[in-house]
Amino acid sequence: MVLLDAYLPSDYLPVVVQLGLALAFVVVTMLVTHSIGPKIKGKVKDEQWECGIESVGDARAPISVKYFLVAILFVLFDVEIIFMYPWAVNFKELGWVGFIEMIIFMGILLGGFYYIIRKGVLNWD
Repeated sequence: MVLLDAYLPSDYLPVVVQLGLALAFVVVTMLVTHSIGPKIKGKVKDEQWECGIESVGDARAPISVKYFLVAILFVLFDVEIIFMYPWAVNFKELGWVGFIEMIIFMGILLGGFYYIIRKGVLNWD
């Protein structure tokens, strides 16, 4: 059983010093950047823009669900492909069992991809 009296406040000194240094770094960095940064203001400078294109319309404009579906599918297949890297690194150690398991994995992956293509999810009208 660990007694609470066993820990002294001096045991936490390195943590407090680290937090103090981190906070000091943030404060000093913000003060220096605000003091030496440019202070030019004007109508053109204060306008909002992104990628050099003027903002037009409402930011809450509806976006097609197909965009989000393609993004989700990309993430899904990207994460599945990540599982192939450890397999490739350990290819020799896994032997034939690992090879057969990867063939099954790739079959399921390609089956899902075939299903997505047959459903027409990636077709944009």
